[in-house]
Amino acid sequence: MRLAVLSDIHANLPALEAVLASLPRVDAFWHLGDVVGYGPHPDEVVARLRAIGAVGVRGNHDAAALGELGVEGFNPAAQRAASWTAARISPETRAWLGALPERLEVEGVTLVHGSPRDPTWEYVTTAREAAASLAAVATRCCLHGHTHVPVAWLEDEGRVDLVRATDGLELALGTERLLLNPGSVGQPRDGDPRAAALVLDTGAATATWHRVRYPVSDTQRDIRAAGLPDWLADRLAVGR
Repeated sequence: MRLAVLSDIHANLPALEAVLASLPRVDAFWHLGDVVGYGPHPDEVVARLRAIGAVGVRGNHDAAALGELGVEGFNPAAQRAASWTAARISPETRAWLGALPERLEVEGVTLVHGSPRDPTWEYVTTAREAAASLAAVATRCCLHGHTHVPVAWLEDEGRVDLVRATDGLELALGTERLLLNPGSVGQPRDGDPRAAALVLDTGAATATWHRVRYPVSDTQRDIRAAGLPDWLADRLAVGR
């Protein structure tokens, strides 16, 4: 079974469309939350995910848009974007986001946004955090996002190693326990502005990362037209 894994789309429709157009044929689409927030296309992105039958989990920005999470921990630009999103989304978008769980197990794989220990908030950025996360999940493989950086954490005989995922990297999935982060579709933060995604092939036992260019200027234009902070537009060009 070949699965497309998307995370942190952040209401960036041009980035999502570019990813969907570039990926090989897949059997299903999984997403890891933060479907909305920051970007100018929340309803459009949700409609597109609904159309392709994507299943997945809720992120912190999704919860904030629903009014189920306070934004005190967000930076000022994120706070403004969360308020804008909450005021703009349609009832259909609100209902779809509201039905997303914080954690989901599908085909023997666990899906979360942040980490298995804290699906909403925890960033997994160190080997210690990765080890603690793997100890908190029952499945061998866990997919997570939130950091906007494509990486893999591999645990074998108590040792946790980091693999930084570049475009086209194909990782053979052996007997190790795994945390796989596809990176961000709509707001990469690894210095590469291209949209990121992951293809998980359970038959071939591989995980392959993909990067694709998209019309960043279109999203920047729509961010500014919506009255969202300029910084949210500017950062897209540099992937930070």
